[in-house]
Amino acid sequence: MTSALPGPDIALTKIKPRSLWSDAWRRLVASGVARAGMAIIVLFALMAVLPPILAPYNPAIDSDLSLRLKPPSAEHFFGTDTHGRDLFNRIIQATRISLGMGLGAVSIAVLIGTLLGLVSGFIGKTTDLVLMFCMDILLAFPGMLLAIALVSMRGPGLENSLLAVSVVSIPVYARIARSTVLSLKEREYVTAARCLGAEGPRILFRHIFPNSLPPIIVQSTLGVASSILEIAALGFLGLGAQPPMPEWGAMLSRGREYLRTAPHIATYPGLAIFISVMGFNFLGDGLRDALDPRLKV
Repeated sequence: MTSALPGPDIALTKIKPRSLWSDAWRRLVASGVARAGMAIIVLFALMAVLPPILAPYNPAIDSDLSLRLKPPSAEHFFGTDTHGRDLFNRIIQATRISLGMGLGAVSIAVLIGTLLGLVSGFIGKTTDLVLMFCMDILLAFPGMLLAIALVSMRGPGLENSLLAVSVVSIPVYARIARSTVLSLKEREYVTAARCLGAEGPRILFRHIFPNSLPPIIVQSTLGVASSILEIAALGFLGLGAQPPMPEWGAMLSRGREYLRTAPHIATYPGLAIFISVMGFNFLGDGLRDALDPRLKV
């Protein structure tokens, strides 16, 4: 008589392969540079979203000339400006404008530029020639000079600055999208989709567009940093936000006259520009490494 010997139950588990996006997120959070960039961006985002809590009064009208050009103190963390307004509150209020303008300009440029690049690369022939010729014309001008020219023609203001920075950035995303489409439309899965009877728009937006997103995402993150600098430059030249609206570049421009007597007026807006741009650059560098398929293990 034989008896079955008890043994351990062996459970066969099916290992689910990780997708490119899950691997990218894992590498992104593992990067110290990317985490630092995300922390900086979250900090500035909170400053932009929660100004009524952090800065309960309107810095455009709350001024006290008896407190003008006061240095940083316990009452005024960053000191006061030429009109006696609290500089800390004005920088917080300016975060909504500078950060919002940077994100808005990149969003418009990504939407238009990516669509033009996808259509140009996928259709090719005359459409590709005409669209890329237009992009080459825009790229022939220095970006900042073209933005200044556009704002000068339409007049100073935030809306015109947003439009100018968006137009200047469109060719970059169009070129990236086009080059990605050219490398993807001859892949095997695209050929298989054509053999199965898929139409052109379905192939473009269902199969090619999702695979072209990584370089566009990386460039858009770095593009926000460039847009913030360009918006600040236009404000510094007096072509962006107009007084008394707070904006980092305009605040920096007004503070340059007091670099010796009250350096804090220009120092803190400059630091805000520097730190925010550094945060987006850090995140962009982390995304570039995280979305590189060659690093997938």
